[in-house]
Amino acid sequence: MTETMNASTPAIKATQVHKAFGTLHVLKGVDLTVMPGTVTVILGPSGSGKSTFLRLINQLETLTGGSIEVNGELVGYKHVEKNGQDMLQTLNDKEIAAQRSKLGMVFQRFNLFPHMTAIENVMEAPVHVQHKSKKEAHDLAVAELTRVGLGDRLDYYPSQLSGGQQQRVAIARALAMKPEIMLFDEPTSALDPELVGEVLNVMRSLAKEGMTMVCVTHEIGFAREVADQVVFMDGGVVVEKGGPEIIDNPTEPRFKDFLQHVL
Repeated sequence: MTETMNASTPAIKATQVHKAFGTLHVLKGVDLTVMPGTVTVILGPSGSGKSTFLRLINQLETLTGGSIEVNGELVGYKHVEKNGQDMLQTLNDKEIAAQRSKLGMVFQRFNLFPHMTAIENVMEAPVHVQHKSKKEAHDLAVAELTRVGLGDRLDYYPSQLSGGQQQRVAIARALAMKPEIMLFDEPTSALDPELVGEVLNVMRSLAKEGMTMVCVTHEIGFAREVADQVVFMDGGVVVEKGGPEIIDNPTEPRFKDFLQHVL
């Protein structure tokens, strides 16, 4: 991936993306473009393929068909010339890791190491993946935990933190890798209702900083307030997409029906 993002090059470009698990066809030709510095919110019922789409971007799943580009670079494959012909070759593990390092991903479940403190959780990848010194990783972890409002919880273990605080540690952990794009897979769905706001506030601040974000969420208010692009998926396809105004003026019957159930 390029070190600097050209503003005219999409941060993410998905073209006719298909994904099947055996006979189950989860994604059926998804086209989506995300420009740098924008927030895309993906809405849709359970089973519509939203999370699978995020996992394909981050190469946690393998495409069945179509292509995904991140910052102009094909995800999972590279062009090689063989016998005078241009062919696609699957990337090796090291090349996939290099591509994945440009992306931060936050999951429903926080997946923190229970035997490590908040600061140790955030330091782990910079030390062992990026080979930063412990001092450099420590300073970085302090900065990122402070950024998400947990500067006073550095030495707390996950069991000593609320769900919202654990999710904010998970966000700090992703940010510590200095990603160009952040992917959020229903980051508030496992939280008690009173803890949702603190996580959304962190996401709002990232959006204001100009972080490119793709968020799968059911938080309609957040989508209305923060999204540059709203995408409604159902049945493995993009049913409707546009600016946040489509939440109040949907045109597709399936989107109208979905909103009636969640608003």
